[in-house]
Amino acid sequence: MFSTYLTNAIRQKGNPVVVGLDPRWDSLPSQLRGSVQSGDLQGMAAAYEQFCLGVLDVVAPLVPVVKPQAAFFEELGPAGMVALGNVITAARGRKLIVILDGKRNDIGTTAAAYAAAYLRPSYLSTINPQSADTGQKDLQRAPQHYPWDAHALTVSPYLGEDSLTPFLDVAIQNDCGIFVLVKTSNPGGGMFQDLVANGKKIYEHVAAWVEKQSAKTADATGYGCCGAVVGATYPEQLAELRALMPHTWILIPGYGAQGGTAAAVTSGFDEQGLGAVVNNSRGIIFAYKNAPYAEKYGEARWQTAVEAATLEMIEQLRAETPVGRL
Repeated sequence: MFSTYLTNAIRQKGNPVVVGLDPRWDSLPSQLRGSVQSGDLQGMAAAYEQFCLGVLDVVAPLVPVVKPQAAFFEELGPAGMVALGNVITAARGRKLIVILDGKRNDIGTTAAAYAAAYLRPSYLSTINPQSADTGQKDLQRAPQHYPWDAHALTVSPYLGEDSLTPFLDVAIQNDCGIFVLVKTSNPGGGMFQDLVANGKKIYEHVAAWVEKQSAKTADATGYGCCGAVVGATYPEQLAELRALMPHTWILIPGYGAQGGTAAAVTSGFDEQGLGAVVNNSRGIIFAYKNAPYAEKYGEARWQTAVEAATLEMIEQLRAETPVGRL
């Protein structure tokens, strides 16, 4: 089950950090951009891939999860999508769990097609959990190779239940997961998410549906395969939603560049330091551009800056949240 694999990965690394892979052309180190022009999509895709592989080399020993943002690869057309596939394959090969941030949504067979494109069972042959209760038949499954076989996918809920169940069905079938947008980290999210219907805010209605599916699919960890996205920028709502969704994994974006802190995410965890994973994208992968790493390492040592920023985040979470109990 997805939750068991996620739990084992977090315990192995001793932290719930997710490193977001959001390659942005203007932020890439100049040595990776080289002489590539901004209109050369093939060259840009190669640079994105090289950059992400360089990040993976640094963070794979440190964190359990990475989260590629599909949009930056899709922007480059077919070459970008090939690069995305290569990055996902490389992450799996480094024993990392991959959450693809695609925020997909549609109905019926179209939703099922999206899910089939991104959620594949082959990852079970690439992760080596320490727990013996994960099922030897899964570990013995022959490896398969697909272009975008992530372990989990972010999904938007606003077309309703018939847009979510196809994703959930495929996730259950393939021992993968989904993360449904419940309370997002952006300032404008409340425009719809905070509207009141039948006495409850929209995000509370979404949370109730997610928790129901999580409870139905919960394994020995107590958590299911239907997760929720709740931003670090709304700590009060995060605490409220943790209480409303006791069986639900929470993916917490907004840490670092968007203003989220360790103190802000502490209520997302259970008493064991589980139940949530915390994403940091720009604050880690482009750390070389920001103080104190810019002065200490500079652009030439951008990977060292990535490592230092990752270790700092891990230490902050361990010091200020229940993550220290892992």
